[in-house]
Amino acid sequence: MKEDLMDIICCPLDKSELELEVIRRDDEEILEGRLVCTECGEEYPVEEGIPNLLPPDMREA
Repeated sequence: MKEDLMDIICCPLDKSELELEVIRRDDEEILEGRLVCTECGEEYPVEEGIPNLLPPDMREA
């Protein structure tokens, strides 16, 4: 995931801003991390460079 994507994505539940917590990155992309909603606190994983913005009840365990 490119970091400038943060300018256009928001929490799918309440449309609030997301904060990015980076676990692993390369020169150009964030490979692992999580996005955390500033209002509801819901967390969305970033795995293999892909943010999973599905609501919690729609994600696979």
